[in-house]
Amino acid sequence: MNDNSTKTKAPRSIWMRGLLMILMAVAYQLASTLLFFVAIIQFVLALVSEKPNPRLSGFGRSLGRYQAQNADFVSFASEELPFPFTDWPASD
Repeated sequence: MNDNSTKTKAPRSIWMRGLLMILMAVAYQLASTLLFFVAIIQFVLALVSEKPNPRLSGFGRSLGRYQAQNADFVSFASEELPFPFTDWPASD
């Protein structure tokens, strides 16, 4: 009797990983552009109200964490796929 109760993930093909890396690199670039605009909006709001918007700060923080997850995956530092394959990173 052979009981395989511990299942291991099969390694994904290098070509599939390459395709996913390209998609995640594009997502990284889009997130960078979005973070740039978030920074501009945050600066303008801080000028007007003399304090940063906390919701926008939280979004910027989570966007930065998303970019870190993308960079880890693209550079082979992690095998875990970032959003949309996992949950969006929390801002806390």
